[in-house]
Amino acid sequence: MSADVRTVTESEFPGWIRALQTGFLRPPHIPDELVADRLAHADLARTQGAFDDRGRIVATFRSFRQEVSAVGGGGLAADAITQVTVAPTHRRQGLLSRMMAVDLAAAKERGDAVATLIAAEYPIYGRFGFGPASWSTVWSVDLRRTGLDPRRTGRPEDGGRIDLGDGAEIRAIGPDVHRRLAGLRAGITDRSPRMWEQGTGLGYQLDPWKEPFYAVYRSESGEVEGYVAYTADDRWDDTKQPGNTASVRDMVAATPAAERALWHYLCSLDWITTVRSGYRAPDDPLPLLLPDPRAARTVTHVDMLWVRVLDVAKVLETRTYPLADSLVLDVRDKDGLAGGRYRLDASPRGATCVRTTDSADLALDVADLGTLAFGDESAVRLARLGRVDELKAGAGTRADLLFRTSLRAFSPDIF
Repeated sequence: MSADVRTVTESEFPGWIRALQTGFLRPPHIPDELVADRLAHADLARTQGAFDDRGRIVATFRSFRQEVSAVGGGGLAADAITQVTVAPTHRRQGLLSRMMAVDLAAAKERGDAVATLIAAEYPIYGRFGFGPASWSTVWSVDLRRTGLDPRRTGRPEDGGRIDLGDGAEIRAIGPDVHRRLAGLRAGITDRSPRMWEQGTGLGYQLDPWKEPFYAVYRSESGEVEGYVAYTADDRWDDTKQPGNTASVRDMVAATPAAERALWHYLCSLDWITTVRSGYRAPDDPLPLLLPDPRAARTVTHVDMLWVRVLDVAKVLETRTYPLADSLVLDVRDKDGLAGGRYRLDASPRGATCVRTTDSADLALDVADLGTLAFGDESAVRLARLGRVDELKAGAGTRADLLFRTSLRAFSPDIF
């Protein structure tokens, strides 16, 4: 069976949505409101479909403009890939490979530094040069075991305060706090106005909307430094004892004080016996904020943002470095988009990265370069796995000193 891969037209878009729904195991019946909402926010020039010999769409693929934070807070232009499906009847025919090749070539032509995606299945995207640049952890906190003072309140102890808010306030204050967070951690993807609206209940909602509670942390000077959105269930046992869970839907904290205050607030809610953290950075302080960290049980630890480097120089020159050193990297890229030998000269004052014929210190695949560039992986560890070739003694350790970060990469949003 052959299929024609191309961009979709407006008249074909309802069929594209139907194929997307089927691929994501959602009901294929599509309300007009869903089609209208998706069409209003889709760039058809970046929306591909595979059409079978009867004109039916059997694969979907879409991308959009994005910015992702580099180490040190700089922004990288990204080609964000999403809504990828292939019908069961047309698997193993190279349709994803064809759509991916078209999209990455266009992203390279535009000058995007990287492509990004959230992988539904781990084994799929490595063959296209993607590697996991961030990981996320979810904790379930049993408040009865934390050792926290049962007489505690949710008031911060640092002179700041917690105020309850609503969606309108979060739409107003959230973008600035989110930008500040992006300045602290690599891997933060920007949020469009539509994302802020949908995340606070406005616009078309694919799933039934449950209004969360919102709490905002302000410092002693009155500056907004973080907020949390959370929901709670309503469970009581036969002896009229509460057993409710507070589930974090979104937490953005731009300072350690905000992070501490918001977690203490959540752990002080009446009738709540369990706090479920939502996706957090693996080095989130939550467990160690508790007198008994074992009360925070890890329930999920999973890869999150996958990155495919398209412009080696842009990626390595945009981030910051803690010390001065030079490395020559031999980057392997079977698709020819970013391969070659590069000399990185880095220091706390900045970096330059240029092509070179000098002998290489390290050789690695472009997927592993993306993992290293965001600071969340060790070159020494990758060398032990056989994924990085240490061509000069000690080069892996030198790379770790340059690339590793004190705060791990964090990507709170699924797109």
